[in-house]
Amino acid sequence: MLRELAAQTETAAFSRADINMRLGYLVPDSLETVLARLRSHQLLAWDAQQSVYRVTPLARNILAALDGLLRSSAIEDEADVGFLLSQVAGAQVMGGVSVEQLQHLLGRLIELTEEFRDAIASGSEFRLRASQAKWHMACDWVEKGSEVIHAITTDPRADSATHRAAQAIGRAQSALLNMQGMFSRALNQIERQRVHLGQSGLSTTDIKVWLLQHNDLASLADGALELGINPIFITPAEMIDVAETELLSERDALNLSDALPDGMDAPVTIADTTAMSRELDDWINKLASFGEQVKNLAPEARSVSVADSILPADFALASYRASLLPLLGDASEASLQGATAQLARLPLQLHLHDEMQKLSDPYIGAMSIATLSLELDAIFGSDAETAADNPANPANAEDEHE
Repeated sequence: MLRELAAQTETAAFSRADINMRLGYLVPDSLETVLARLRSHQLLAWDAQQSVYRVTPLARNILAALDGLLRSSAIEDEADVGFLLSQVAGAQVMGGVSVEQLQHLLGRLIELTEEFRDAIASGSEFRLRASQAKWHMACDWVEKGSEVIHAITTDPRADSATHRAAQAIGRAQSALLNMQGMFSRALNQIERQRVHLGQSGLSTTDIKVWLLQHNDLASLADGALELGINPIFITPAEMIDVAETELLSERDALNLSDALPDGMDAPVTIADTTAMSRELDDWINKLASFGEQVKNLAPEARSVSVADSILPADFALASYRASLLPLLGDASEASLQGATAQLARLPLQLHLHDEMQKLSDPYIGAMSIATLSLELDAIFGSDAETAADNPANPANAEDEHE
């Protein structure tokens, strides 16, 4: 919109009707928003006495700078030096070149020098040739800017900071021009290393150019390979493991000594009983005392709910106790030693059901319905056999009487 208004040179002022007529293809709300932003940034001035708009000098300077930037972008300038140099040259002609403008140009020249050095160090022929073409274009701008830099350094009105910046630009230009020999040596070395295929005249560079012209390189192998290729990929994790093993092996080999180390007493440690072991012992004692309490009761009273035997306990402890219940009556576990074997030898039997029961516990919301019952055969099995063989047994006495 600003460029459209500034392009009208017939008059220096625009009424709102003129703006609406020139920009009638815009949405009214959008037009109003942009006009407000142009006024707030002092790019469009409002003359209240005559009720007209005027394009400010700041806006024309900005448009001129944008036009110069777009024009330099349209010109083939891969080095991106033309616009910066044109700004420095224009400011020099007007007598107002600033240190910031010179620093921008100096920074771009340093970036180009580092870019060309990286291309030479890469050893890639394609990257070298692309950088060399860009270097030729940068040198063309350097030749055009040498006169401007010379004028700045010989200008008695320039301050010391401007002189130092201009001298630094001159040194950067010299370093840039001296890279011609580096490009030539790198390309000559690649030319000596180029491999030709027999007497055909084809080289590895020709093959690479031909391959780069194909978007899908895998399609070139269609019908050419009888067996598929199984690539083996090594991820950084495996590479780090191998490197670490090699490093440690070399370090151990360097630190290896023929002398035996001095003797020392073995450290004395006291194994403390863990809290979970104490909990298990307390629970086993609780289950054993339950068996002692109910062995003289009626058969229907010789059982207790699993919930009553496990609780009260928090969720972690209750889960631990519930995981140990299947060990009750396990013959293989009972033949071992330890607390779990002692639990397996208890005369208790677990009875599970498929239903759940809700609990009024702060940690456990529900639990499977299950009971623990006392197995008297496991307690009095040997005593019963002895009683059967005792002659004083009333049953045996009846047998003898008969």
